[in-house]
Amino acid sequence: MSGVAAAAADLYPDRRTHVTEPLSSAYRLLEASLVYYRGRPVGTVASLDARAPAENYADCFVRDFVPSAFVFLLDGRGEIVRDFLSLVLRIRDMQEEMEGHHALPRVMPASFRVMNGPEGADELHPDFGDRAIGRVAPVDSMMWWVLLLRAYAQRTGDLGFVRSAEMQRAVRMILNICLRDRFEIFPTLLVPDGSFMIDRRMGVYGHPLEIQALFHGTLRAALELLEPNDPDNATVLDLSAKRLKQLTDYVREYYWLDLARLNAIHRYRTELFGRESENALNIYPESIPDWVTDWLPEDSGYLVGNLGPGRMDFRFFSFGNLLAVILGLADDMQSQLIMDVFEKRWNDLVGMMPVKICYPAMEGREWRLMTGSDPKNIPWSYHNGGNWPCLLWALVAAALATGRDALARRAAEVAGPRLMRDGWPEYYDGRNGRLIGRRANFHQAWSATGFILAAKFLDDPSAPALLGLTRNGAEA
Repeated sequence: MSGVAAAAADLYPDRRTHVTEPLSSAYRLLEASLVYYRGRPVGTVASLDARAPAENYADCFVRDFVPSAFVFLLDGRGEIVRDFLSLVLRIRDMQEEMEGHHALPRVMPASFRVMNGPEGADELHPDFGDRAIGRVAPVDSMMWWVLLLRAYAQRTGDLGFVRSAEMQRAVRMILNICLRDRFEIFPTLLVPDGSFMIDRRMGVYGHPLEIQALFHGTLRAALELLEPNDPDNATVLDLSAKRLKQLTDYVREYYWLDLARLNAIHRYRTELFGRESENALNIYPESIPDWVTDWLPEDSGYLVGNLGPGRMDFRFFSFGNLLAVILGLADDMQSQLIMDVFEKRWNDLVGMMPVKICYPAMEGREWRLMTGSDPKNIPWSYHNGGNWPCLLWALVAAALATGRDALARRAAEVAGPRLMRDGWPEYYDGRNGRLIGRRANFHQAWSATGFILAAKFLDDPSAPALLGLTRNGAEA
């Protein structure tokens, strides 16, 4: 064992994972990225790259911290996660009210930073999307918070913390935001563009798959976290159980795309009225893009990226599909077929660096109209078809959950040595992820933790279940 590997082993003596050079490098980056508040670690910064162009890469992002938190939980450092959960809940109350909207829903922050005040005391500086590029609303932050709270409870058994009035109230608050009445008849959750990991304009407004998968996971987690004997929880528990069933059935039926469904859409009649219409959302056959007919493998299928009245986004969004597999939104057969897509379209979706965030990239006039000519989102870069190593853990977890152990190991073996050699970049460019992202930061914390988690899952396939990442109830 090298000196670096030995140092990592000394830092984490309780780890079961076999120590390798890439793993040691990833752990060193994780440890260096810790954020401290009043002397206690409470999160990790997004990037340690001193040349990071965006100021907020020195923040701790709620979404980005979750894989770090999973690592800490598996390594027996649950106190960091507990302090993070409490601090984020405290920061939520710092959100300023918009004038004229005194009942504005209080969401979780997108990120926060700890800074030294004028008298040397630590000060918290949150961002609720009001400082972000494009001023995007971080809808997914509150969902990741609930999933992390469930993971903390599952791993530590600290039920006193979860059952405290503060935590129970927080879960109810989040459900009340998600379940409130809207001018809709769909069980899916309506959100604006840029409200989740894809936080720039990418034509994902409406009902994007990733949000629906997180919403499904949040509802399942909340049903486990909320005390059933608490009368304050009765109404929200009943609504959550009903919405979970409706959401699951709806996504599995209407978001699903395989060759049989594609043929049906190709032959759809339109402008049909009534409950029994086969084309309930009035999807026009002419909207089927040319690429999907040849790209969709035989005997495979996936959940489309978005769905709404007269609109089906046929793009393959990796994180949404992987979360659907991991959290049980996709049924068992659908999960197997989704992983078939990864196997049969490996060069497109994994290539030289797992995992491509979406396929295919928008180009030409479509790119100009849908992204607003966003220079960071040029075709096959960043969120427009870039490859993101932070998604490696989700690919490995989904592969293991569906018995694709060889696929999981292949993905990790592709990623590890190159990530370490390249300095843990944020993302990669190109049709097969061969190039380091032209605007990617180096020393990106969640690129490192994505690899650590993948290694842990491969070393101990029971680890996802220890974090509550299970498909239990997938056939409910």
